[in-house]
Amino acid sequence: MDLSHALWRKSSRSGDNGGHCVEVASNLAGEDAIAVRDSKNPDGPALVVASGEWSTFVNTLKAGRVVLGPIMAAAPATTAFRRAPGRT
Repeated sequence: MDLSHALWRKSSRSGDNGGHCVEVASNLAGEDAIAVRDSKNPDGPALVVASGEWSTFVNTLKAGRVVLGPIMAAAPATTAFRRAPGRT
């Protein structure tokens, strides 16, 4: 996927945290996708996910219903995060 024309933005909450943040691009022409990259390495790889999956991920984080942990290399993209026990 060509990301050369992507408009990247940082989270408004990233603040001055030593550069530990990601950038997101949602203007991918002809694609129903979101690209995510490490802000410290803008020329490095980007993760591209379906817009709906990204929305689910962000809304789950905002609601506090996720336990972040290591992502298993063999796990499908849709299982990259798991819901916190006892939460729906």
